[in-house]
Amino acid sequence: MKPIRETLSTANATPTPSAALSPAMHAAPSNGSVIPIRSGTSTIAPTVIAVTSGKGGVGKTNIAVNLSVALGARGARVLAIDADLGLANMDIVMGLAPTYTTAELVRGDAHIDEVLVQGPQNVWLLPGASGQYDLANLTDVQRQDFFTAVDTLEDRFDVVVVDTGAGVGSNAIGFASAAKEIIVVVTPEPTSVADAYGMLKVLCTRCGVRRVKVLTNLVQGEREGEQVFRRLANLAARFLSISLDHIGSVPRDASIGRAVMRGEPAMSAFPTAAASRALEGIAERLLESEDRDERQGAMRLFWRRLLRQEAR
Repeated sequence: MKPIRETLSTANATPTPSAALSPAMHAAPSNGSVIPIRSGTSTIAPTVIAVTSGKGGVGKTNIAVNLSVALGARGARVLAIDADLGLANMDIVMGLAPTYTTAELVRGDAHIDEVLVQGPQNVWLLPGASGQYDLANLTDVQRQDFFTAVDTLEDRFDVVVVDTGAGVGSNAIGFASAAKEIIVVVTPEPTSVADAYGMLKVLCTRCGVRRVKVLTNLVQGEREGEQVFRRLANLAARFLSISLDHIGSVPRDASIGRAVMRGEPAMSAFPTAAASRALEGIAERLLESEDRDERQGAMRLFWRRLLRQEAR
Protein backbone atom coordinates (compact mmCIF):
# COMPACT_ATOMS: atom_id res chain seq x y z
CA MET A 1 0.00 0.00 0.00
CA LYS A 2 1.34 3.38 -0.89
CA PRO A 3 1.49 5.95 1.94
CA ILE A 4 -1.20 8.52 2.48
CA ARG A 5 0.02 11.51 0.53
CA GLU A 6 0.32 14.94 2.02
CA THR A 7 -0.96 16.64 -1.12
CA LEU A 8 -3.03 15.63 -4.10
CA SER A 9 -4.22 17.60 -7.09
CA THR A 10 -8.01 17.65 -7.41
CA ALA A 11 -7.92 18.24 -11.14
CA ASN A 12 -8.75 14.63 -11.97
CA ALA A 13 -11.07 13.99 -9.03
CA THR A 14 -14.18 11.95 -9.76
CA PRO A 15 -17.28 12.97 -7.79
CA THR A 16 -19.04 10.24 -5.84
CA PRO A 17 -22.48 9.00 -6.99
CA SER A 18 -24.18 10.86 -4.14
CA ALA A 19 -23.61 14.10 -6.04
CA ALA A 20 -26.52 13.24 -8.32
CA LEU A 21 -28.97 12.27 -5.59
CA SER A 22 -30.28 15.70 -4.64
CA PRO A 23 -30.30 19.12 -6.28
CA ALA A 24 -29.64 20.64 -2.87
CA MET A 25 -26.27 18.95 -2.57
CA HIS A 26 -23.13 20.92 -3.26
CA ALA A 27 -19.56 19.92 -3.82
CA ALA A 28 -17.23 20.29 -0.91
CA PRO A 29 -14.80 23.19 -0.89
CA SER A 30 -11.10 22.70 -0.44
CA ASN A 31 -10.94 22.27 3.32
CA GLY A 32 -7.30 22.33 4.23
CA SER A 33 -7.36 26.01 5.22
CA VAL A 34 -10.64 25.94 7.15
CA ILE A 35 -10.29 22.89 9.40
CA PRO A 36 -10.19 24.25 12.96
CA ILE A 37 -7.47 24.05 15.54
CA ARG A 38 -8.94 23.28 18.93
CA SER A 39 -8.44 26.13 21.36
CA GLY A 40 -6.28 25.37 24.36
CA THR A 41 -8.78 27.33 26.46
CA SER A 42 -11.82 25.36 25.27
CA THR A 43 -14.27 24.64 28.10
CA ILE A 44 -15.56 21.53 26.33
CA ALA A 45 -13.80 18.33 27.38
CA PRO A 46 -12.89 16.27 24.31
CA THR A 47 -14.93 13.12 23.92
CA VAL A 48 -16.09 10.51 21.41
CA ILE A 49 -19.79 9.66 21.09
CA ALA A 50 -20.88 6.56 19.16
CA VAL A 51 -24.47 6.49 17.90
CA THR A 52 -25.56 2.93 17.22
CA SER A 53 -28.65 0.70 17.06
CA GLY A 54 -29.66 -2.92 17.09
CA LYS A 55 -31.45 -2.68 13.75
CA GLY A 56 -31.79 -0.37 10.77
CA GLY A 57 -34.72 1.94 10.18
CA VAL A 58 -34.74 3.54 13.63
CA GLY A 59 -33.46 6.95 12.49
CA LYS A 60 -29.90 6.46 13.73
CA THR A 61 -28.16 8.46 11.02
CA ASN A 62 -30.60 11.37 11.33
CA ILE A 63 -29.96 11.36 15.07
CA ALA A 64 -26.18 11.33 14.57
CA VAL A 65 -26.25 14.15 12.02
CA ASN A 66 -28.62 16.42 13.90
CA LEU A 67 -26.96 15.74 17.24
CA SER A 68 -23.67 16.80 15.63
CA VAL A 69 -25.26 20.04 14.45
CA ALA A 70 -26.83 20.66 17.86
CA LEU A 71 -23.45 20.18 19.56
CA GLY A 72 -21.81 22.48 17.02
CA ALA A 73 -24.43 25.15 17.68
CA ARG A 74 -23.32 25.10 21.32
CA GLY A 75 -19.77 25.96 20.41
CA ALA A 76 -18.26 22.48 20.13
CA ARG A 77 -16.01 21.75 17.16
CA VAL A 78 -17.48 18.51 15.92
CA LEU A 79 -16.01 15.78 13.73
CA ALA A 80 -18.78 13.53 12.38
CA ILE A 81 -17.46 10.15 11.18
CA ASP A 82 -19.62 8.02 8.93
CA ALA A 83 -18.50 4.61 10.15
CA ASP A 84 -21.25 2.74 8.31
CA LEU A 85 -18.68 2.35 5.58
CA GLY A 86 -20.66 -0.14 3.52
CA LEU A 87 -23.87 1.94 3.42
CA ALA A 88 -22.65 5.42 4.23
CA ASN A 89 -25.17 8.27 3.92
CA MET A 90 -24.39 10.99 6.44
CA ASP A 91 -23.35 13.13 3.47
CA ILE A 92 -26.83 12.79 1.97
CA VAL A 93 -28.56 13.83 5.20
CA MET A 94 -26.21 16.83 5.44
CA GLY A 95 -26.77 17.72 1.79
CA LEU A 96 -23.08 17.37 0.89
CA ALA A 97 -21.40 15.80 -2.14
CA PRO A 98 -17.84 14.92 -1.07
CA THR A 99 -15.21 14.57 -3.75
CA TYR A 100 -13.27 12.04 -1.69
CA THR A 101 -14.27 9.46 0.93
CA THR A 102 -12.51 7.09 3.29
CA ALA A 103 -11.96 4.82 0.28
CA GLU A 104 -9.50 7.32 -1.23
CA LEU A 105 -7.98 7.90 2.20
CA VAL A 106 -7.30 4.20 2.68
CA ARG A 107 -5.95 3.80 -0.86
CA GLY A 108 -3.58 6.69 -0.32
CA ASP A 109 -5.19 8.78 -3.05
CA ALA A 110 -6.18 11.64 -0.74
CA HIS A 111 -4.94 13.31 2.42
CA ILE A 112 -7.20 13.48 5.48
CA ASP A 113 -7.62 17.25 5.02
CA GLU A 114 -8.92 16.67 1.49
CA VAL A 115 -11.42 14.04 2.59
CA LEU A 116 -12.97 16.16 5.34
CA VAL A 117 -16.01 18.16 4.26
CA GLN A 118 -17.22 21.25 6.07
CA GLY A 119 -20.87 20.97 7.02
CA PRO A 120 -23.30 23.23 8.90
CA GLN A 121 -22.42 25.04 12.12
CA ASN A 122 -19.08 23.80 13.49
CA VAL A 123 -19.38 20.32 11.98
CA TRP A 124 -16.87 18.61 9.69
CA LEU A 125 -17.72 15.28 8.07
CA LEU A 126 -15.42 12.35 7.38
CA PRO A 127 -17.61 10.66 4.75
CA GLY A 128 -17.81 6.92 4.33
CA ALA A 129 -17.59 5.07 1.05
CA SER A 130 -20.92 3.49 0.19
CA GLY A 131 -20.58 0.05 -1.33
CA GLN A 132 -16.80 0.22 -1.65
CA TYR A 133 -14.92 -0.45 1.56
CA ASP A 134 -15.58 -1.78 5.02
CA LEU A 135 -13.12 -1.54 7.88
CA ALA A 136 -13.65 -5.21 8.64
CA ASN A 137 -12.17 -6.06 5.25
CA LEU A 138 -9.08 -3.87 5.46
CA THR A 139 -5.64 -5.33 5.93
CA ASP A 140 -3.85 -4.60 9.19
CA VAL A 141 -1.61 -2.11 7.39
CA GLN A 142 -4.55 -0.28 5.79
CA ARG A 143 -6.41 -0.13 9.09
CA GLN A 144 -3.36 1.23 10.90
CA ASP A 145 -2.81 3.88 8.19
CA PHE A 146 -6.45 4.93 8.41
CA PHE A 147 -6.37 5.36 12.18
CA THR A 148 -3.00 7.11 12.03
CA ALA A 149 -4.43 9.63 9.55
CA VAL A 150 -7.43 10.36 11.75
CA ASP A 151 -5.18 10.55 14.81
CA THR A 152 -3.73 13.78 13.39
CA LEU A 153 -7.10 15.45 13.97
CA GLU A 154 -7.02 14.96 17.74
CA ASP A 155 -6.33 18.58 18.67
CA ARG A 156 -8.71 20.07 16.09
CA PHE A 157 -12.04 18.93 17.50
CA ASP A 158 -13.87 18.95 20.81
CA VAL A 159 -16.32 16.17 20.03
CA VAL A 160 -16.28 13.21 17.65
CA VAL A 161 -19.69 11.77 16.74
CA VAL A 162 -19.45 8.32 15.14
CA ASP A 163 -22.41 6.97 13.16
CA THR A 164 -21.85 3.22 13.30
CA GLY A 165 -23.49 0.59 11.14
CA ALA A 166 -26.70 -0.92 12.50
CA GLY A 167 -26.67 -4.34 14.10
CA VAL A 168 -24.04 -6.42 15.85
CA GLY A 169 -21.47 -6.69 13.06
CA SER A 170 -17.81 -6.31 13.96
CA ASN A 171 -17.67 -2.82 12.44
CA ALA A 172 -20.54 -1.46 14.53
CA ILE A 173 -19.46 -3.20 17.73
CA GLY A 174 -15.82 -2.15 17.29
CA PHE A 175 -16.58 1.53 16.85
CA ALA A 176 -19.24 1.63 19.55
CA SER A 177 -17.30 -0.18 22.25
CA ALA A 178 -14.22 2.02 21.73
CA ALA A 179 -16.13 5.27 22.30
CA LYS A 180 -16.37 7.06 25.62
CA GLU A 181 -20.12 7.63 25.24
CA ILE A 182 -22.37 5.05 23.59
CA ILE A 183 -25.89 6.04 22.55
CA VAL A 184 -28.20 3.20 21.48
CA VAL A 185 -31.17 4.43 19.44
CA VAL A 186 -34.40 2.49 19.94
CA THR A 187 -38.01 2.97 18.79
CA PRO A 188 -41.31 1.69 20.27
CA GLU A 189 -41.44 -1.25 17.84
CA PRO A 190 -40.98 -4.57 19.66
CA THR A 191 -38.40 -5.65 17.06
CA SER A 192 -36.37 -2.51 17.77
CA VAL A 193 -36.43 -3.15 21.53
CA ALA A 194 -35.42 -6.78 21.00
CA ASP A 195 -32.56 -5.85 18.69
CA ALA A 196 -31.40 -3.05 20.99
CA TYR A 197 -31.21 -5.62 23.77
CA GLY A 198 -29.14 -7.82 21.45
CA MET A 199 -26.75 -4.92 20.86
CA LEU A 200 -26.45 -4.30 24.61
CA LYS A 201 -25.79 -7.99 25.22
CA VAL A 202 -22.89 -8.06 22.76
CA LEU A 203 -21.44 -4.79 24.08
CA CYS A 204 -21.64 -6.09 27.64
CA THR A 205 -20.58 -9.71 27.28
CA ARG A 206 -18.05 -9.39 24.46
CA CYS A 207 -16.60 -5.91 24.99
CA GLY A 208 -17.03 -5.36 28.71
CA VAL A 209 -19.13 -2.20 28.30
CA ARG A 210 -20.82 -1.36 31.59
CA ARG A 211 -22.70 1.85 30.87
CA VAL A 212 -24.77 2.94 27.87
CA LYS A 213 -27.07 5.84 27.11
CA VAL A 214 -30.40 5.11 25.43
CA LEU A 215 -32.19 7.52 23.10
CA THR A 216 -35.82 6.69 22.36
CA ASN A 217 -36.77 7.85 18.87
CA LEU A 218 -40.00 8.16 16.87
CA VAL A 219 -42.14 8.28 20.00
CA GLN A 220 -45.49 10.01 20.50
CA GLY A 221 -44.23 11.88 23.53
CA GLU A 222 -42.06 11.76 26.64
CA ARG A 223 -44.36 9.24 28.31
CA GLU A 224 -44.04 6.70 25.51
CA GLY A 225 -40.30 7.30 25.39
CA GLU A 226 -40.00 6.51 29.08
CA GLN A 227 -42.12 3.37 28.65
CA VAL A 228 -39.89 2.12 25.82
CA PHE A 229 -36.79 2.82 27.90
CA ARG A 230 -38.26 0.97 30.88
CA ARG A 231 -38.96 -2.13 28.78
CA LEU A 232 -35.36 -2.19 27.58
CA ALA A 233 -33.92 -1.36 31.01
CA ASN A 234 -35.93 -4.12 32.70
CA LEU A 235 -34.60 -6.68 30.22
CA ALA A 236 -31.04 -5.49 30.75
CA ALA A 237 -31.39 -5.50 34.54
CA ARG A 238 -32.56 -9.13 34.53
CA PHE A 239 -29.88 -10.60 32.31
CA LEU A 240 -26.95 -8.19 31.89
CA SER A 241 -24.42 -6.41 34.10
CA ILE A 242 -24.89 -3.07 32.42
CA SER A 243 -26.27 0.31 33.50
CA LEU A 244 -28.61 2.24 31.20
CA ASP A 245 -29.32 5.98 31.25
CA HIS A 246 -32.21 7.51 29.33
CA ILE A 247 -30.59 10.50 27.60
CA GLY A 248 -33.91 11.64 26.14
CA SER A 249 -36.71 11.10 23.63
CA VAL A 250 -37.15 12.46 20.10
CA PRO A 251 -40.75 12.58 18.87
CA ARG A 252 -41.99 11.36 15.51
CA ASP A 253 -41.79 14.53 13.42
CA ALA A 254 -42.52 14.96 9.72
CA SER A 255 -39.93 17.74 9.55
CA ILE A 256 -37.15 15.12 9.68
CA GLY A 257 -38.25 13.60 6.38
CA ARG A 258 -38.83 17.01 4.81
CA ALA A 259 -35.35 18.11 5.82
CA VAL A 260 -33.77 15.03 4.19
CA MET A 261 -35.65 15.78 0.97
CA ARG A 262 -34.33 19.34 1.10
CA GLY A 263 -30.78 18.12 1.65
CA GLU A 264 -30.41 19.81 5.03
CA PRO A 265 -30.20 18.58 8.63
CA ALA A 266 -33.50 19.18 10.43
CA MET A 267 -31.63 21.27 13.02
CA SER A 268 -30.77 23.72 10.23
CA ALA A 269 -33.92 23.51 8.10
CA PHE A 270 -36.48 23.41 10.94
CA PRO A 271 -34.77 24.58 14.15
CA THR A 272 -38.05 25.10 16.02
CA ALA A 273 -39.54 21.70 15.13
CA ALA A 274 -40.32 19.34 18.00
CA ALA A 275 -37.57 16.90 17.02
CA SER A 276 -35.00 19.69 16.76
CA ARG A 277 -35.89 21.05 20.19
CA ALA A 278 -35.61 17.56 21.68
CA LEU A 279 -32.16 17.08 20.16
CA GLU A 280 -31.06 20.46 21.51
CA GLY A 281 -31.89 19.24 25.00
CA ILE A 282 -30.04 15.98 24.47
CA ALA A 283 -26.97 17.83 23.20
CA GLU A 284 -27.04 20.05 26.27
CA ARG A 285 -27.22 17.05 28.58
CA LEU A 286 -24.30 15.40 26.80
CA LEU A 287 -22.14 18.49 27.23
CA GLU A 288 -23.07 18.66 30.92
CA SER A 289 -22.46 14.94 31.52
CA GLU A 290 -20.21 14.06 34.43
CA ASP A 291 -18.96 11.07 32.43
CA ARG A 292 -17.02 13.21 29.97
CA ASP A 293 -13.41 12.17 29.40
CA GLU A 294 -11.20 14.91 30.82
CA ARG A 295 -7.94 13.13 30.01
CA GLN A 296 -5.45 14.60 27.62
CA GLY A 297 -5.40 12.51 24.47
CA ALA A 298 -8.96 11.23 24.93
CA MET A 299 -9.53 10.94 21.19
CA ARG A 300 -6.26 9.12 20.59
CA LEU A 301 -7.31 6.64 23.26
CA PHE A 302 -10.47 6.01 21.24
CA TRP A 303 -8.46 4.94 18.20
CA ARG A 304 -6.14 2.78 20.27
CA ARG A 305 -9.11 1.01 21.85
CA LEU A 306 -10.60 0.54 18.38
CA LEU A 307 -7.37 -0.97 17.08
CA ARG A 308 -7.39 -3.42 19.97
CA GLN A 309 -10.96 -4.39 19.15
CA GLU A 310 -10.15 -4.92 15.47
CA ALA A 311 -7.09 -7.00 16.34
CA ARG A 312 -9.13 -9.59 18.26
